[in-house]
Amino acid sequence: PEFRPTLKRAGLLTRDARMKERKKYGLKGARRAPQFSKR
Repeated sequence: PEFRPTLKRAGLLTRDARMKERKKYGLKGARRAPQFSKR
C-alpha cells in the first residue's frame, strides 16, 4: 500500500531536529540562572 502521502500530511515523515540546549557554565541549566538575592 502507498501510505506516504497520508503520512506526509500527518507530518510523520519530518525528523524533528529539536535538541536539548547545552548547559552553560554559571547557569543552573541551559537558561535558568542561579537564584538571585538582592542582599
